[in-house]
Amino acid sequence: MKNKLTIRTAFILSSAILVACSQGKKDDIGMLSLKVIPVKTIKLSLVDSVASINTTGLITTENEAKCAFKIGGIIDHIYVQEGQRFRKGQLLASLKLTEIQSGVLQAQLNLEKVHRDYRRAFNLYKDSVATLEQLQNSKTALDVAQKQLDAIAFNKQYAFIYAEQDGFVARKIANEGEVIAGGSPVLAINVNDGSKGWVLKAGLSDKEWAAVEVGNRARVLIDAFPSQKFKATVFKKALAADPMSGLFEVELTLSLEKNLPAAGMFAEASIKTNKAIRQKWIPYSAMIEADGNKAYVFVPYHQTEVKKVPITIGSFDTQKVKVASGLENVSEIIVSNTAFLNEQSSITIQN
Repeated sequence: MKNKLTIRTAFILSSAILVACSQGKKDDIGMLSLKVIPVKTIKLSLVDSVASINTTGLITTENEAKCAFKIGGIIDHIYVQEGQRFRKGQLLASLKLTEIQSGVLQAQLNLEKVHRDYRRAFNLYKDSVATLEQLQNSKTALDVAQKQLDAIAFNKQYAFIYAEQDGFVARKIANEGEVIAGGSPVLAINVNDGSKGWVLKAGLSDKEWAAVEVGNRARVLIDAFPSQKFKATVFKKALAADPMSGLFEVELTLSLEKNLPAAGMFAEASIKTNKAIRQKWIPYSAMIEADGNKAYVFVPYHQTEVKKVPITIGSFDTQKVKVASGLENVSEIIVSNTAFLNEQSSITIQN
């Protein structure tokens, strides 16, 4: 008996829930079943506003470099690891000096020999045994030998890589024991001092690039620090498009206070330009199928039909959305019952 009551109670509760759900959806179903859907529209107008350009890019340092030895040889030791910070003047890497020292010694011995030859030629010339030409040739050989020693001694200094400024190692390109040619990179480094010297490199379209000026202020959001917005300033504009992306690069100096990011982190920037532009604003209720900065709106057509128009979102606030493009030739949009519309819908405007 108890089991029968339980089953009956469950059945009654289920029925009640179904009735409630049906009642909740009654209006929606009724709306979908209408042949003509009532809608409200608004007229669009251009609003003057300070242009704000949104872009994304990667965090890096103002100065990047690839360190290399001036001469070739065998890498003896690399004193830093990837990600390790270093100070100005610190030794980063060195070559084995056996072959280099041998070259220096050969140049010294050759200089001593040529110097003896010159002294002999000078004495013979004083005794009128050697000609002036022979003395001059001997002097030239002495000068050449001296310059050769100077060049080898100079190159020996570049068997070592020292840090020119404070920074950190971004990547080790070569390893100890490798034979490397002169000028081939050993370390990729980023030069900066703690939280200073960080920049955001971002790409802009040609119109955006033209609107941005050096000195424009910006706000930057870094994914690694989601709760903070950092101040930034545009300090460099590329004068040629990137051949890979086709975008024009701009660089922004970042004010990170005590935060320490890593090179390659993703960031978003909103750049405030000095140019006022006229754009159209629409309410959130007008948009459908929003995805990133793309969305759609419905536009009344011949008073009883609709068109689905794609738009690009420029920016937004708590109540409305600024449309960057898509509504250039549109003066009126639908702002109600958009969820029940498609391009085959019939409408009646009830403003």
